[in-house]
Amino acid sequence: MTKPVLGVLGGSGVYDFPGLANERWEQVTSPWGEASDALHFGELDGVELVFLPRHGRGHVHSPSSINYRANIDVLKRVGVTDIVSVSAVGSLREELPPGHFVIVDQFIDRTFAREKSFFGQGCVAHVSVADPVNARLGDLLEAACKAEGIEHTRGGTYLAMEGPQFSSRAESELYRSWGCSVIGMTNMPEAKLAREAEICYATVAMVTDYDCWHPHEENVDVAQVIEILNRNADKSRAMLRQLVGAIAGRPRDPDPQGHDRALDMAIITAPEKRDPALLAKLDAVAGRVL
Repeated sequence: MTKPVLGVLGGSGVYDFPGLANERWEQVTSPWGEASDALHFGELDGVELVFLPRHGRGHVHSPSSINYRANIDVLKRVGVTDIVSVSAVGSLREELPPGHFVIVDQFIDRTFAREKSFFGQGCVAHVSVADPVNARLGDLLEAACKAEGIEHTRGGTYLAMEGPQFSSRAESELYRSWGCSVIGMTNMPEAKLAREAEICYATVAMVTDYDCWHPHEENVDVAQVIEILNRNADKSRAMLRQLVGAIAGRPRDPDPQGHDRALDMAIITAPEKRDPALLAKLDAVAGRVL
């Protein structure tokens, strides 16, 4: 059993987490390059919390320029056990209007310009992402939304697109035909990398618009998104405070889904063939098994 350390990845509109005790901003170095920003450390109800603005304060990183590997590595490096991703998305369903929260449980990855693994030549590993979202975290987030009276849906598929442009109408209709619920630009490869780092991961997708498929809504524009983002940001912070209250004082038992032990049977490269330089970079992510 370990003490939980909650990591929060703040998406568009969520660049800080006010109200933490013993707070400080600290730059943490990573062998994978620079993270999006310094880490915001603090405590809430006795729970250690580490906040990282995914796009950087002032929103300086596009979805494609974010160093996802460095972001996950620095969170692992400082002891984060669980990550909640707070992300702005477009809705692909009539019943998921702007302002609605979706606790997604699946992803379809359509990104193509990003590094998607910590492993590669010199140390090959294959982790399962059949269930990319941690059910225990999802349960706690659902309870937190209920406690705050936030309109939400439990379950749904997040389509991760490359961006930074929004969808064409044909793309939006295609993703709807696939049964997707929401569309965003940042949760892949983030969720995959969290799995490789053995950090439990869950997403709260905050709807800002109806994408462009909706016949009676305006096409997506930044002004519309920002207006909804500002409303959603306050709700997300209230939800996270409820989440922290639920885990305060409780030891963190081993994850029933095994997400905290994802590398147990994942590394396939023979020990004598592993690249020492790559192993050195994997010290935080895979140190438990290496």
